[in-house]
Amino acid sequence: MSSDFLNGKRVLVTGACGTVGSELVRQLLEDDFAPQEVVALDNNESELFFLEQRYLRYDNANFFLSDIRDRDKLCRTMKGIDVVFHAAAYKHVILCERSPFEAVQTNINGVQNIIYAASHNDVKTVIFTSTDKAVNPTSVMGTSKLMGERLMTAANSNFQGSGPIFASTRFGNVLGSRGSVIPIFGQQIKSGGPVTLTDPEMTRFIMSIKDAVRLVIDSSSLARGGEVFITKMPVIRIKDLAEVMIDELAPRYNFRPGDIEIKIIGTKSGEKMYEELMSNEETRRTVELSSYFAVLPAFRGIYRKINYDYPDIVSTTVNDPYISSNQIPLSKKELREFLFKNELLFTAVPMTDHPNERYWPGEK
Repeated sequence: MSSDFLNGKRVLVTGACGTVGSELVRQLLEDDFAPQEVVALDNNESELFFLEQRYLRYDNANFFLSDIRDRDKLCRTMKGIDVVFHAAAYKHVILCERSPFEAVQTNINGVQNIIYAASHNDVKTVIFTSTDKAVNPTSVMGTSKLMGERLMTAANSNFQGSGPIFASTRFGNVLGSRGSVIPIFGQQIKSGGPVTLTDPEMTRFIMSIKDAVRLVIDSSSLARGGEVFITKMPVIRIKDLAEVMIDELAPRYNFRPGDIEIKIIGTKSGEKMYEELMSNEETRRTVELSSYFAVLPAFRGIYRKINYDYPDIVSTTVNDPYISSNQIPLSKKELREFLFKNELLFTAVPMTDHPNERYWPGEK
């Protein structure tokens, strides 16, 4: 995508203190997009304060304490905005299971508030960031994100006249993000092991936060309305990730790699052996682009006639769902290169303040 698409536009980012949101803010301000203004929203007071301090030299950056549950505040803040990147969400699976209605209020009602505010302020484009867990969901969090996608598609289909373009992006694991497996493995290796694996055959889609966010930004220029853009991503075996990290990090903490045990602890309830970024049903209405798959709406607009004329169509036929178990995983050499290229082993997330294990309800 040409970076000119956002040139001179006013851009709003929700969840600006999160992993995706903060990288969105960074790229919009520091890379070659040249927006007129970046408005960053979050309900985390302390983190928002530190984020604002980081970008004090940018006159076109403004930061507001706000919650997407507050529709009136969103309407006021969105006045004059051209493009919205909606990254605010509750994302931790177990916490959403314990408090499902909290997930509903943020991940579902919050999306509807974004749609309402954008529609009443003549916003041009709204991009919702979704997750692989929205495909055939097995959790409250995944279900709520699927509903977010469907709300975006419905908003686009039902809007009369020249309203905003609403679309979603769906991607898998962002390695090094908060709660991802890299800081957990890192802390376990630092402690001398064991490194815990749920199952050695488990596979996952991966990408760096920088690449994930760049593709989210790019999708804003591609969106025609109602689509779900699925980012093409490499696949890894989690066992390979553990072994590569042990080889690289154990000597750093004065251990021999062979001394770090890998312990198989079994899969958890609701945990998938593989990741799905596309369902079988979605393949029938998907086109392949150079960096994405674009899942077109199942129910086309009642009032809108949309021509999905993407500039870089690779194929208009997709036969296989995009599932990690169906893809060729990176070799250990390729995985090692990926980790070093994206500075994920040592600098992505401080390992000193990260727990060395994930817990499920009833285990503690």
